[in-house]
Amino acid sequence: MLYLEFLFLLVMLYIGSRYGGIGLGVVSGIGLVIEVFIFKMPPTSPPVTVMLIILAVVTCASILEAAGGLKYMLQVAERVLRKNPKRVTLIAPFVTYFMTFLLGTGHAVYSIMPIIGDVALKNGIRPERPMAAASVASQIAITASPISAAVVYYLAQLSDIQHEITLLSILLVTVPATLFGTLLMSLYSLKRGKELEDDEEYQERLKDPVWREKILNTTATSLDEVLPASARNSVLLFILSILVIVVIAMWPEVRTIVDGAKPISMAVVIQMMMLCFGGIILLATKTDPRDVPNGVVFKSGMVAAIAIFGIAWMSDTYFQYAMPQFKSGIVEMVTNYPWTFALALFIVSVVVNSQAATARMMLPVGLGLGLDPALLIGLMPAVYGYFFIPNYPSDIATVNFDTSG
Repeated sequence: MLYLEFLFLLVMLYIGSRYGGIGLGVVSGIGLVIEVFIFKMPPTSPPVTVMLIILAVVTCASILEAAGGLKYMLQVAERVLRKNPKRVTLIAPFVTYFMTFLLGTGHAVYSIMPIIGDVALKNGIRPERPMAAASVASQIAITASPISAAVVYYLAQLSDIQHEITLLSILLVTVPATLFGTLLMSLYSLKRGKELEDDEEYQERLKDPVWREKILNTTATSLDEVLPASARNSVLLFILSILVIVVIAMWPEVRTIVDGAKPISMAVVIQMMMLCFGGIILLATKTDPRDVPNGVVFKSGMVAAIAIFGIAWMSDTYFQYAMPQFKSGIVEMVTNYPWTFALALFIVSVVVNSQAATARMMLPVGLGLGLDPALLIGLMPAVYGYFFIPNYPSDIATVNFDTSG
């Protein structure tokens, strides 16, 4: 019966993935109700911590976007790319990587993709090389961002088990690992696919004068817009918020309010700081709060929160119910071959299309199997596997932005 219930879980995740986003969350809600009232599984607690982290970070990042901060970051990124056009395949992935590193979400990179494609085409470089790598890099960086929901959830869970684990403990592993992975991906992408002059299909399309004019004489740029000083200031304030979070994480005594008491959880600190600096940015830049919900960051962030609400709750309910019976059968295998847990993280990520949801589903499983927290940190980048089936919004958008066909 346990295996049939597991198959049911996979089927519900698959059905939800066909709708994506909010659909994945609410279809998981159907699965949760069936688990509880038909399969008689005790419901676990909803993933409140992860959802609140997402809400806090998305709120601050959305205010940054409404203040013009994302446009300012986009212009800085475009200047870097256009100053080094021949190296766009190497540079573009690191541009999107650092955008995600700062913002904690990969949904802010859509505007840079047409620019990456334009720079590549104007310099005779196959656009899919830098664009595909940049799309993947924007997601790789999530496990390296100090304010991403996946990182903060790992921190909250593991620091409760081993108090010496800090935010820096995680970032010292994930940042070098993801940067090195991004570098290898960029190097691999340098020669991926045919050169444009050798691509028969592309050369055939160039014979169409209308299409040729569109490709060669149309420029995608953000540099023609003059931004107010408040846009730059919003970015500086946002970066300051990240620095404050890192400093507080380095010195637990700063978040120890009462002598001898347990320090305030970093998950709580990050929520507080994101809300606080969101308010500071709003006031300092005189941003109209009515503009905040209209941005891409707010919309995509709210969708992610709803998706995780359903996915994590349904999955956690099953795994907590099944763990006592599963544990005896697989603990020896996972202990002897820890890479198998990385494979499990990867596969779950492909299904649920979310690193935070994968972390929320699988980290308790890893801990329940008795895996070392240090090992779990080392395996953490495996929560990004949904590039394997390119149906994630940023991947689809990247394909659509490739005007070379």
